[in-house]
Amino acid sequence: MTDLTAPVPPAPDAIGDAVPAPARAVEWRISDTPVPYPDALAEMEARVEAIRAGTAPELVWLLEHPPLYTAGTSAREEDLLEPGRFPVYQAGRGGQFTYHGPGQRVAYVMLDLKTRGADIRAFVQDLEEWLIRTLAAFNIRGERREGRVGIWVDKGPYGGAPGQEDKIAAIGVRVRRWVSFHGVALNVEPDLSHFAGIVPCGISEHGVTSIVALGHLVAMEDVDAALIASFAEVFGGGPEGE
Repeated sequence: MTDLTAPVPPAPDAIGDAVPAPARAVEWRISDTPVPYPDALAEMEARVEAIRAGTAPELVWLLEHPPLYTAGTSAREEDLLEPGRFPVYQAGRGGQFTYHGPGQRVAYVMLDLKTRGADIRAFVQDLEEWLIRTLAAFNIRGERREGRVGIWVDKGPYGGAPGQEDKIAAIGVRVRRWVSFHGVALNVEPDLSHFAGIVPCGISEHGVTSIVALGHLVAMEDVDAALIASFAEVFGGGPEGE
């Protein structure tokens, strides 16, 4: 789910073709209590402008939201199956309907892409790789699927039917004058029944899963540590002060 508001240069054939970003300090913020969606959106908007102006460093913000649905710019009304179940917010990003709620780690990624190769397709591939490496830290094989945004898990090794695949992480970004915002949402231990109020990302033939639903009992703090470590491997740089 991408909303490309800057020109898109030709994509590399593979992630390995991209020039690695130089190591740099990135500010990390972890919110301990659920953040209302309008507050998060306002904070992202302000931070993007500050990054563009050179008055604030890049930021990755890890948080949870109260239960809610967000609608991307391609959201279809018929995909909102239970309109009164949770609040619905216009996200301003690309894509369709998504769910956010407790037990899901949302990572809002505000990076200056102009200094990181100015290639939005490569940036999305890097977000995918970041999630895949994070899941690998818990012995979960996350995979890309052609034509389907996000990270998917083959349910076969977990007792699923042949060919059954569930989505474990969503990606939805926006880029404004080469500064990114919005980001990824990784299902750690959300209430998966909450996804039933929408057709997630417009895909009805596949389900959703989480790290805990796959039998991996982890704390959010463990997931945060894996996200931070994997981010440095993919994007370069770690938390400020390291």
